Amino acid sequence: MEGLGVRGKALVMRDVSFSYPPAPGGGAVPVLEHVSLEVGEGAFCLLVGHTGSGKSTLLRLAKPELALAGERGGAVEVFGRDVSRLSVGDSARLVGFVFQDPDAQMVCDSVWHEMSFGLESLGTPPPEMRRRVAETCHFFGIEPWFGRDVATLSGGQRQVLALASALAMRPRLLLLDEPTSMLDPVAEKSFLHALFRVNRELGVTVVVATHRPWPMVDYATCALEAGAGAVREVALGPLRARPSLGVPPSPAVPDAEAVRADDVWFRYSRDAPWVLRGCDLAAACGSVHALVGGNGSGKTTFLRLVAGLGRPSRGRVRVGSGLSAHVALLPQDPKALFVCDSVAAELREWQGRAGYPDEDVTDVASRLGLSGLGATHPYDLSGGQQQLLALAKLLLTRPRLLLLDEPTKGLDARAQAVLADELWRLAASGAAVLMASHDPNFVRQVADVTSMLFDGGVAATEKTPSFFEGSVFFRD
Repeated sequence: MEGLGVRGKALVMRDVSFSYPPAPGGGAVPVLEHVSLEVGEGAFCLLVGHTGSGKSTLLRLAKPELALAGERGGAVEVFGRDVSRLSVGDSARLVGFVFQDPDAQMVCDSVWHEMSFGLESLGTPPPEMRRRVAETCHFFGIEPWFGRDVATLSGGQRQVLALASALAMRPRLLLLDEPTSMLDPVAEKSFLHALFRVNRELGVTVVVATHRPWPMVDYATCALEAGAGAVREVALGPLRARPSLGVPPSPAVPDAEAVRADDVWFRYSRDAPWVLRGCDLAAACGSVHALVGGNGSGKTTFLRLVAGLGRPSRGRVRVGSGLSAHVALLPQDPKALFVCDSVAAELREWQGRAGYPDEDVTDVASRLGLSGLGATHPYDLSGGQQQLLALAKLLLTRPRLLLLDEPTKGLDARAQAVLADELWRLAASGAAVLMASHDPNFVRQVADVTSMLFDGGVAATEKTPSFFEGSVFFRD
Protein backbone atom coordinates (compact mmCIF):
# COMPACT_ATOMS: atom_id res chain seq x y z
CA MET A 1 0.00 0.00 0.00
CA GLU A 2 1.41 3.44 -0.96
CA GLY A 3 2.90 5.37 1.96
CA LEU A 4 4.02 2.22 3.81
CA GLY A 5 7.42 1.86 2.14
CA VAL A 6 10.84 1.83 3.79
CA ARG A 7 10.60 3.47 7.21
CA GLY A 8 13.24 5.98 8.21
CA LYS A 9 14.41 6.52 4.63
CA ALA A 10 14.01 9.90 2.95
CA LEU A 11 15.23 8.81 -0.49
CA VAL A 12 15.47 5.30 -1.91
CA MET A 13 16.49 4.29 -5.43
CA ARG A 14 16.26 0.69 -6.55
CA ASP A 15 17.95 -0.53 -9.73
CA VAL A 16 17.59 2.89 -11.39
CA SER A 17 18.87 3.39 -14.94
CA PHE A 18 18.64 6.43 -17.17
CA SER A 19 19.72 7.23 -20.73
CA TYR A 20 19.23 10.37 -22.78
CA PRO A 21 17.30 9.97 -26.05
CA PRO A 22 19.37 8.90 -29.06
CA ALA A 23 20.94 11.85 -30.88
CA PRO A 24 20.82 12.05 -34.70
CA GLY A 25 23.46 9.67 -35.96
CA GLY A 26 24.12 8.20 -32.51
CA GLY A 27 22.71 5.85 -29.91
CA ALA A 28 21.17 6.45 -26.49
CA VAL A 29 23.57 8.00 -23.98
CA PRO A 30 23.57 6.02 -20.70
CA VAL A 31 24.07 8.12 -17.57
CA LEU A 32 22.96 5.88 -14.70
CA GLU A 33 23.00 2.08 -14.78
CA HIS A 34 21.25 -0.04 -12.12
CA VAL A 35 21.83 2.46 -9.31
CA SER A 36 20.58 1.63 -5.84
CA LEU A 37 20.97 3.92 -2.83
CA GLU A 38 19.37 4.98 0.44
CA VAL A 39 19.48 8.30 2.30
CA GLY A 40 18.10 8.24 5.83
CA GLU A 41 15.69 10.81 7.26
CA GLY A 42 17.53 13.75 8.83
CA ALA A 43 20.77 13.11 6.91
CA PHE A 44 23.00 15.80 5.43
CA CYS A 45 24.32 13.86 2.45
CA LEU A 46 27.01 14.98 0.00
CA LEU A 47 26.80 13.66 -3.55
CA VAL A 48 30.18 13.89 -5.29
CA GLY A 49 31.60 12.61 -8.56
CA HIS A 50 33.43 13.62 -11.70
CA THR A 51 32.03 16.03 -14.26
CA GLY A 52 29.38 14.16 -16.25
CA SER A 53 28.99 11.37 -13.68
CA GLY A 54 25.20 11.87 -13.44
CA LYS A 55 24.82 13.77 -10.16
CA SER A 56 22.33 16.31 -11.50
CA THR A 57 20.38 13.63 -13.34
CA LEU A 58 20.13 11.57 -10.17
CA LEU A 59 18.74 14.50 -8.18
CA ARG A 60 16.21 15.38 -10.88
CA LEU A 61 14.85 11.84 -10.91
CA ALA A 62 13.67 12.44 -7.33
CA LYS A 63 11.71 15.53 -8.40
CA PRO A 64 9.37 14.35 -11.18
CA GLU A 65 8.61 17.83 -12.53
CA LEU A 66 12.34 18.30 -13.22
CA ALA A 67 13.17 14.86 -14.59
CA LEU A 68 14.80 15.04 -18.01
CA ALA A 69 13.48 13.33 -21.14
CA GLY A 70 14.96 9.91 -21.69
CA GLU A 71 14.65 6.20 -21.00
CA ARG A 72 14.46 5.27 -17.35
CA GLY A 73 14.00 2.14 -15.31
CA GLY A 74 13.82 1.11 -11.68
CA ALA A 75 12.03 2.74 -8.76
CA VAL A 76 12.54 6.05 -6.94
CA GLU A 77 10.82 6.63 -3.60
CA VAL A 78 10.73 9.59 -1.22
CA PHE A 79 9.54 8.74 2.29
CA GLY A 80 8.18 5.45 1.00
CA ARG A 81 6.17 6.92 -1.88
CA ASP A 82 6.85 6.27 -5.55
CA VAL A 83 7.71 9.67 -7.09
CA SER A 84 5.99 8.73 -10.35
CA ARG A 85 2.67 8.65 -8.47
CA LEU A 86 3.08 11.96 -6.64
CA SER A 87 0.75 14.82 -7.50
CA VAL A 88 2.35 18.22 -8.14
CA GLY A 89 1.17 19.35 -4.72
CA ASP A 90 2.54 16.30 -2.91
CA SER A 91 5.84 16.64 -4.74
CA ALA A 92 6.11 20.30 -3.67
CA ARG A 93 5.37 19.39 -0.03
CA LEU A 94 7.79 16.50 0.08
CA VAL A 95 10.72 17.58 -2.10
CA GLY A 96 12.34 20.99 -2.53
CA PHE A 97 14.98 21.73 -5.17
CA VAL A 98 17.62 24.48 -5.33
CA PHE A 99 19.49 24.95 -8.60
CA GLN A 100 23.13 25.86 -9.20
CA ASP A 101 22.06 29.17 -10.71
CA PRO A 102 19.37 30.87 -8.59
CA ASP A 103 18.19 32.88 -11.60
CA ALA A 104 17.12 29.60 -13.21
CA GLN A 105 14.32 29.26 -10.66
CA MET A 106 13.34 32.89 -10.08
CA VAL A 107 9.95 33.60 -11.63
CA CYS A 108 8.92 36.87 -9.96
CA ASP A 109 10.26 40.43 -9.88
CA SER A 110 10.04 41.05 -6.14
CA VAL A 111 11.37 39.15 -3.12
CA TRP A 112 8.00 38.96 -1.38
CA HIS A 113 6.27 37.63 -4.51
CA GLU A 114 9.02 35.08 -5.10
CA MET A 115 8.59 33.85 -1.53
CA SER A 116 4.84 33.42 -1.92
CA PHE A 117 4.70 32.19 -5.52
CA GLY A 118 4.86 28.46 -4.77
CA LEU A 119 2.34 28.73 -1.96
CA GLU A 120 -0.04 30.70 -4.17
CA SER A 121 0.29 28.06 -6.89
CA LEU A 122 -0.83 25.39 -4.41
CA GLY A 123 -3.82 27.45 -3.32
CA THR A 124 -2.56 28.02 0.22
CA PRO A 125 -5.04 30.15 2.20
CA PRO A 126 -3.75 33.76 2.51
CA PRO A 127 -3.43 33.75 6.33
CA GLU A 128 -1.41 30.51 6.23
CA MET A 129 0.69 31.85 3.33
CA ARG A 130 1.52 35.11 5.15
CA ARG A 131 2.55 33.20 8.28
CA ARG A 132 4.80 30.80 6.38
CA VAL A 133 6.49 33.60 4.44
CA ALA A 134 6.98 35.65 7.62
CA GLU A 135 8.41 32.71 9.56
CA THR A 136 10.75 31.72 6.76
CA CYS A 137 12.01 35.28 6.25
CA HIS A 138 12.62 35.61 9.98
CA PHE A 139 14.52 32.30 10.07
CA PHE A 140 16.87 33.41 7.30
CA GLY A 141 17.10 37.04 8.44
CA ILE A 142 15.99 38.48 5.10
CA GLU A 143 13.44 40.99 6.39
CA PRO A 144 15.69 43.97 5.46
CA TRP A 145 15.37 43.15 1.74
CA PHE A 146 11.90 41.61 1.76
CA GLY A 147 10.47 44.53 -0.23
CA ARG A 148 13.26 44.76 -2.81
CA ASP A 149 13.29 43.74 -6.46
CA VAL A 150 15.07 40.45 -7.12
CA ALA A 151 17.25 42.17 -9.75
CA THR A 152 18.82 44.38 -7.05
CA LEU A 153 20.04 41.44 -4.95
CA SER A 154 23.59 40.12 -5.02
CA GLY A 155 24.28 36.58 -6.18
CA GLY A 156 24.60 35.40 -2.59
CA GLN A 157 21.29 37.02 -1.64
CA ARG A 158 19.54 35.44 -4.62
CA GLN A 159 20.85 32.02 -3.63
CA VAL A 160 19.55 32.48 -0.08
CA LEU A 161 16.23 33.62 -1.55
CA ALA A 162 16.07 30.45 -3.67
CA LEU A 163 16.68 28.38 -0.54
CA ALA A 164 14.12 30.34 1.48
CA SER A 165 11.50 30.07 -1.27
CA ALA A 166 11.97 26.30 -1.39
CA LEU A 167 11.73 26.07 2.42
CA ALA A 168 8.53 28.13 2.54
CA MET A 169 6.86 25.07 0.98
CA ARG A 170 8.03 23.08 4.03
CA PRO A 171 9.51 20.11 2.15
CA ARG A 172 10.83 17.15 4.10
CA LEU A 173 13.64 16.50 1.58
CA LEU A 174 15.79 19.27 0.08
CA LEU A 175 17.90 18.60 -3.02
CA LEU A 176 20.58 21.11 -4.03
CA ASP A 177 22.65 21.05 -7.23
CA GLU A 178 26.02 22.83 -6.85
CA PRO A 179 24.35 25.57 -4.75
CA THR A 180 27.53 27.45 -3.82
CA SER A 181 29.42 27.41 -7.12
CA MET A 182 28.57 31.05 -7.86
CA LEU A 183 29.13 32.37 -4.33
CA ASP A 184 32.20 34.12 -3.02
CA PRO A 185 33.93 32.38 -0.06
CA VAL A 186 32.26 34.56 2.58
CA ALA A 187 28.78 34.17 1.05
CA GLU A 188 29.40 30.44 0.72
CA LYS A 189 30.07 30.09 4.44
CA SER A 190 26.91 32.05 5.29
CA PHE A 191 24.82 29.93 2.90
CA LEU A 192 26.18 26.66 4.28
CA HIS A 193 25.48 27.76 7.85
CA ALA A 194 21.87 28.50 6.88
CA LEU A 195 21.63 25.09 5.22
CA PHE A 196 23.07 23.44 8.33
CA ARG A 197 20.38 25.10 10.46
CA VAL A 198 17.69 23.91 8.03
CA ASN A 199 18.98 20.36 8.47
CA ARG A 200 19.59 20.31 12.22
CA GLU A 201 16.95 22.70 13.56
CA LEU A 202 14.11 22.01 11.13
CA GLY A 203 14.84 18.33 10.59
CA VAL A 204 14.89 18.60 6.79
CA THR A 205 16.87 15.90 5.01
CA VAL A 206 19.50 17.51 2.75
CA VAL A 207 21.24 16.07 -0.31
CA VAL A 208 23.85 18.32 -1.97
CA ALA A 209 25.53 17.56 -5.29
CA THR A 210 28.90 19.30 -5.31
CA HIS A 211 32.38 19.37 -6.83
CA ARG A 212 33.63 21.28 -3.75
CA PRO A 213 32.89 19.02 -0.79
CA TRP A 214 35.59 20.30 1.55
CA PRO A 215 33.70 23.39 2.82
CA MET A 216 30.68 21.16 3.60
CA VAL A 217 32.26 18.14 5.27
CA ASP A 218 31.83 19.45 8.81
CA TYR A 219 28.07 19.72 8.24
CA ALA A 220 27.64 16.36 6.51
CA THR A 221 26.58 13.05 8.01
CA CYS A 222 27.30 10.86 4.97
CA ALA A 223 28.52 10.96 1.37
CA LEU A 224 27.80 9.19 -1.91
CA GLU A 225 29.98 9.15 -5.03
CA ALA A 226 28.59 8.86 -8.56
CA GLY A 227 30.74 7.46 -11.33
CA ALA A 228 30.73 4.93 -14.19
CA GLY A 229 26.93 4.86 -14.06
CA ALA A 230 26.88 3.69 -10.42
CA VAL A 231 26.71 5.25 -6.94
CA ARG A 232 28.62 4.08 -3.88
CA GLU A 233 28.98 5.23 -0.28
CA VAL A 234 32.29 6.93 0.57
CA ALA A 235 33.95 8.14 3.77
CA LEU A 236 33.79 11.83 4.65
CA GLY A 237 37.42 12.17 5.77
CA PRO A 238 39.11 12.13 2.34
CA LEU A 239 36.63 14.76 1.08
CA ARG A 240 38.28 17.36 3.32
CA ALA A 241 41.32 17.57 1.03
CA ARG A 242 41.56 20.43 -1.47
CA PRO A 243 42.44 19.05 -4.90
CA SER A 244 45.85 19.75 -6.34
CA LEU A 245 45.89 20.68 -10.01
CA GLY A 246 49.47 19.56 -10.50
CA VAL A 247 52.77 21.45 -10.47
CA PRO A 248 52.15 25.22 -10.80
CA PRO A 249 53.62 26.91 -13.85
CA SER A 250 56.71 29.03 -13.73
CA PRO A 251 55.86 32.67 -12.96
CA ALA A 252 54.88 34.43 -16.15
CA VAL A 253 57.06 37.20 -17.49
CA PRO A 254 54.58 40.00 -18.25
CA ASP A 255 54.68 41.11 -21.83
CA ALA A 256 52.89 44.00 -23.50
CA GLU A 257 49.80 45.48 -21.91
CA ALA A 258 46.62 43.56 -22.80
CA VAL A 259 44.02 45.58 -20.90
CA ARG A 260 44.02 48.96 -19.20
CA ALA A 261 41.09 50.53 -17.39
CA ASP A 262 41.41 54.14 -16.27
CA ASP A 263 38.90 55.75 -13.90
CA VAL A 264 36.04 53.58 -15.17
CA TRP A 265 32.52 54.31 -13.94
CA PHE A 266 29.53 52.24 -14.99
CA ARG A 267 25.88 51.70 -14.06
CA TYR A 268 23.10 49.91 -15.91
CA SER A 269 20.67 52.83 -15.97
CA ARG A 270 20.57 56.48 -15.01
CA ASP A 271 18.72 55.72 -11.77
CA ALA A 272 20.69 52.57 -10.87
CA PRO A 273 23.56 52.52 -8.36
CA TRP A 274 27.11 52.60 -9.67
CA VAL A 275 28.57 49.13 -10.23
CA LEU A 276 32.04 50.43 -11.05
CA ARG A 277 33.32 53.80 -9.89
CA GLY A 278 36.83 54.98 -10.45
CA CYS A 279 38.05 51.50 -11.38
CA ASP A 280 41.70 51.25 -12.48
CA LEU A 281 43.27 47.98 -13.62
CA ALA A 282 46.03 46.77 -15.93
CA ALA A 283 46.55 43.20 -17.18
CA ALA A 284 49.50 42.00 -19.22
CA CYS A 285 49.93 39.61 -22.11
CA GLY A 286 51.64 36.38 -21.12
CA SER A 287 49.87 36.12 -17.77
CA VAL A 288 46.79 34.69 -16.07
CA HIS A 289 45.16 37.52 -14.12
CA ALA A 290 42.35 36.73 -11.66
CA LEU A 291 39.60 39.02 -10.41
CA VAL A 292 38.16 38.13 -7.00
CA GLY A 293 35.66 39.88 -4.76
CA GLY A 294 32.22 39.49 -3.28
CA ASN A 295 29.05 38.82 -5.24
CA GLY A 296 27.98 42.09 -6.82
CA SER A 297 31.44 43.65 -6.68
CA GLY A 298 31.50 44.28 -10.44
CA LYS A 299 33.64 41.43 -11.81
CA THR A 300 31.19 40.34 -14.50
CA THR A 301 30.48 43.95 -15.46
CA PHE A 302 34.19 44.65 -15.85
CA LEU A 303 34.69 41.64 -18.13
CA ARG A 304 31.75 42.70 -20.27
CA LEU A 305 33.21 46.19 -20.70
CA VAL A 306 36.56 44.71 -21.73
CA ALA A 307 34.74 42.49 -24.25
CA GLY A 308 33.04 45.56 -25.74
CA LEU A 309 29.55 44.55 -24.58
CA GLY A 310 29.02 47.90 -22.92
CA ARG A 311 30.61 51.34 -22.66
CA PRO A 312 31.75 53.06 -19.49
CA SER A 313 29.70 56.01 -18.31
CA ARG A 314 33.01 57.71 -17.57
CA GLY A 315 36.62 56.72 -18.01
CA ARG A 316 38.11 54.40 -20.58
CA VAL A 317 38.80 50.70 -21.16
CA ARG A 318 41.53 49.96 -23.69
CA VAL A 319 42.55 46.62 -25.21
CA GLY A 320 46.16 46.20 -26.29
CA SER A 321 47.35 46.88 -29.81
CA GLY A 322 46.25 44.19 -32.25
CA LEU A 323 44.13 42.33 -29.70
CA SER A 324 40.67 43.81 -30.23
CA ALA A 325 39.86 41.42 -33.09
CA HIS A 326 40.94 38.42 -31.01
CA VAL A 327 38.96 38.83 -27.77
CA ALA A 328 36.80 35.93 -26.54
CA LEU A 329 34.44 35.88 -23.54
CA LEU A 330 33.24 32.76 -21.70
CA PRO A 331 30.07 33.92 -19.89
CA GLN A 332 28.75 32.50 -16.62
CA ASP A 333 26.11 30.56 -18.55
CA PRO A 334 27.90 28.54 -21.25
CA LYS A 335 24.58 27.79 -22.98
CA ALA A 336 24.64 31.38 -24.23
CA LEU A 337 27.19 30.18 -26.82
CA PHE A 338 25.18 27.17 -28.05
CA VAL A 339 23.06 27.34 -31.19
CA CYS A 340 23.50 23.87 -32.74
CA ASP A 341 21.97 20.42 -32.20
CA SER A 342 25.17 18.51 -31.51
CA VAL A 343 28.59 18.91 -29.92
CA ALA A 344 30.27 18.32 -33.29
CA ALA A 345 28.24 21.08 -34.94
CA GLU A 346 29.01 23.49 -32.12
CA LEU A 347 32.75 22.91 -32.51
CA ARG A 348 32.51 23.65 -36.24
CA GLU A 349 30.08 26.56 -36.06
CA TRP A 350 32.77 29.24 -36.44
CA GLN A 351 35.06 27.19 -38.70
CA GLY A 352 34.29 29.14 -41.87
CA ARG A 353 34.76 32.51 -40.22
CA ALA A 354 37.78 31.69 -38.05
CA GLY A 355 39.43 29.36 -40.55
CA TYR A 356 40.55 26.52 -38.27
CA PRO A 357 41.03 23.04 -39.77
CA ASP A 358 39.26 19.80 -38.81
CA GLU A 359 42.45 18.65 -37.12
CA ASP A 360 42.12 21.47 -34.57
CA VAL A 361 38.55 20.38 -33.78
CA THR A 362 39.69 16.82 -33.13
CA ASP A 363 42.63 18.02 -31.04
CA VAL A 364 40.70 20.41 -28.78
CA ALA A 365 37.90 17.85 -28.29
CA SER A 366 40.49 15.32 -27.17
CA ARG A 367 42.27 17.73 -24.81
CA LEU A 368 39.02 18.84 -23.17
CA GLY A 369 37.48 15.40 -22.78
CA LEU A 370 34.77 15.85 -25.42
CA SER A 371 35.79 12.98 -27.70
CA GLY A 372 32.95 10.55 -28.25
CA LEU A 373 30.29 13.18 -27.51
CA GLY A 374 30.03 14.57 -31.04
CA ALA A 375 26.45 13.38 -31.63
CA THR A 376 25.22 14.54 -28.20
CA HIS A 377 22.98 17.58 -27.95
CA PRO A 378 24.77 20.30 -25.93
CA TYR A 379 21.82 20.58 -23.55
CA ASP A 380 22.17 16.86 -22.71
CA LEU A 381 25.71 17.40 -21.39
CA SER A 382 26.41 17.89 -17.72
CA GLY A 383 26.99 21.45 -16.51
CA GLY A 384 30.75 20.87 -16.44
CA GLN A 385 30.80 19.38 -19.92
CA GLN A 386 28.84 22.37 -21.21
CA GLN A 387 31.50 24.60 -19.67
CA LEU A 388 34.25 22.68 -21.44
CA LEU A 389 32.37 22.73 -24.76
CA ALA A 390 31.95 26.51 -24.58
CA LEU A 391 35.66 26.87 -23.77
CA ALA A 392 36.57 24.60 -26.69
CA LYS A 393 34.59 26.79 -29.11
CA LEU A 394 36.47 29.85 -27.93
CA LEU A 395 39.89 28.20 -28.02
CA LEU A 396 39.34 27.19 -31.64
CA THR A 397 39.20 30.88 -32.57
CA ARG A 398 42.77 31.30 -31.23
CA PRO A 399 42.01 34.20 -28.86
CA ARG A 400 44.78 36.55 -27.79
CA LEU A 401 42.71 37.91 -24.90
CA LEU A 402 40.53 35.30 -23.19
CA LEU A 403 37.96 36.55 -20.67
CA LEU A 404 36.44 33.96 -18.32
CA ASP A 405 33.51 34.47 -15.94
CA GLU A 406 33.46 31.75 -13.24
CA PRO A 407 35.19 29.19 -15.49
CA THR A 408 35.38 26.39 -12.86
CA LYS A 409 31.61 26.26 -12.30
CA GLY A 410 30.55 22.61 -12.52
CA LEU A 411 34.10 21.30 -13.02
CA ASP A 412 35.64 18.57 -10.86
CA ALA A 413 39.35 18.58 -9.99
CA ARG A 414 40.30 16.59 -13.09
CA ALA A 415 38.44 18.99 -15.40
CA GLN A 416 39.90 21.97 -13.54
CA ALA A 417 43.38 20.61 -14.20
CA VAL A 418 42.50 20.44 -17.92
CA LEU A 419 41.28 24.04 -17.77
CA ALA A 420 44.45 25.14 -15.97
CA ASP A 421 46.55 23.49 -18.67
CA GLU A 422 44.71 25.40 -21.40
CA LEU A 423 45.13 28.73 -19.60
CA TRP A 424 48.84 28.17 -19.05
CA ARG A 425 49.20 27.13 -22.70
CA LEU A 426 47.60 30.41 -23.81
CA ALA A 427 49.70 32.53 -21.47
CA ALA A 428 52.88 30.80 -22.59
CA SER A 429 52.00 31.73 -26.19
CA GLY A 430 51.89 35.40 -25.17
CA ALA A 431 48.11 35.68 -24.93
CA ALA A 432 46.39 37.23 -21.92
CA VAL A 433 43.87 35.52 -19.65
CA LEU A 434 41.59 37.59 -17.41
CA MET A 435 39.19 35.58 -15.27
CA ALA A 436 36.64 36.35 -12.58
CA SER A 437 36.41 33.56 -10.03
CA HIS A 438 34.96 32.67 -6.63
CA ASP A 439 37.18 29.57 -6.43
CA PRO A 440 40.19 30.41 -4.22
CA ASN A 441 41.74 26.98 -4.64
CA PHE A 442 41.83 27.36 -8.43
CA VAL A 443 42.97 30.98 -8.40
CA ARG A 444 45.76 30.26 -5.94
CA GLN A 445 47.17 27.48 -8.13
CA VAL A 446 46.64 28.98 -11.58
CA ALA A 447 46.78 32.79 -11.58
CA ASP A 448 49.99 34.83 -11.72
CA VAL A 449 48.34 38.04 -10.52
CA THR A 450 45.19 38.59 -8.44
CA SER A 451 43.11 41.76 -8.14
CA MET A 452 40.34 42.23 -5.60
CA LEU A 453 37.32 44.35 -6.56
CA PHE A 454 35.51 46.22 -3.79
CA ASP A 455 33.21 49.23 -3.63
CA GLY A 456 33.32 49.68 -7.40
CA GLY A 457 37.09 49.74 -7.74
CA VAL A 458 40.24 47.65 -7.39
CA ALA A 459 41.18 47.45 -3.71
CA ALA A 460 44.40 45.48 -4.26
CA THR A 461 46.50 43.94 -7.01
CA GLU A 462 49.32 41.58 -6.02
CA LYS A 463 51.23 38.56 -7.19
CA THR A 464 48.93 35.67 -6.36
CA PRO A 465 51.10 34.00 -3.65
CA SER A 466 51.40 37.31 -1.79
CA PHE A 467 47.67 38.00 -2.12
CA PHE A 468 46.67 34.72 -0.49
CA GLU A 469 49.36 34.85 2.16
CA GLY A 470 47.95 38.17 3.33
CA SER A 471 44.27 37.20 3.05
CA VAL A 472 42.05 35.99 5.88
CA PHE A 473 38.71 35.76 4.08
CA PHE A 474 39.78 34.52 0.63
CA ARG A 475 41.48 31.39 1.86
CA ASP A 476 39.55 28.33 0.77
